[in-house]
Amino acid sequence: MSQPIELSCLGMKCPRPIIELAKLSRRVGPGSTIRVVADDLAFESDVKAWCETTKAELLTLEKAGTGLVATLRLPG
Repeated sequence: MSQPIELSCLGMKCPRPIIELAKLSRRVGPGSTIRVVADDLAFESDVKAWCETTKAELLTLEKAGTGLVATLRLPG
């Protein structure tokens, strides 16, 4: 498996982290793995909902310092 594509959303407030994730997901290929770092309080529920809606697989969701790190794989 190739290295995940890194997306830092530190300092961004809802809904911007999900907007940036959606923009990146349109630029990369199907089946790509993305690692998102965010410190917005709504990010955990937002990324879960986004994965459910887009059929992306949420591989991990972990606390890291004052934020969260989500690793997900795009469908396809």
